[in-house]
Amino acid sequence: MAGKTIVVVEDDETLRKTFALLLKGRYRVLTMGNASEALSRLERSRADLVITDYRLPGLSGMELIRRLRAAGFEGEAMLISAHPDEIRVDEMSRLAISHFFVKPLDLDLLNASIDRALQAKLAPGSPA
Repeated sequence: MAGKTIVVVEDDETLRKTFALLLKGRYRVLTMGNASEALSRLERSRADLVITDYRLPGLSGMELIRRLRAAGFEGEAMLISAHPDEIRVDEMSRLAISHFFVKPLDLDLLNASIDRALQAKLAPGSPA
């Protein structure tokens, strides 16, 4: 799994740093503060997982995933938000967003979910 790349799109710098610390050593972690930066970066490099906040400056996290999927991104996608009442589950399903986490984040649950999602991608068809 060490070769897997995770892109974290979050406008809160403290949370970006938390993700980097939580995941470093096990994954390559790229952090960005907005969706436009992520779209531009992902045109040039590949990611196995995108974790994005729902509320971002400019484009929402949901719109970011929609645009990535339209551009051919087939990796895992996860959404985080402090406003769960704004999230539409049907839209998450259409965009193949596998997990949704509510802030404040349960870091143990998040960590386990990331590991499971990326292991499943490593070995399709294997038990999760």
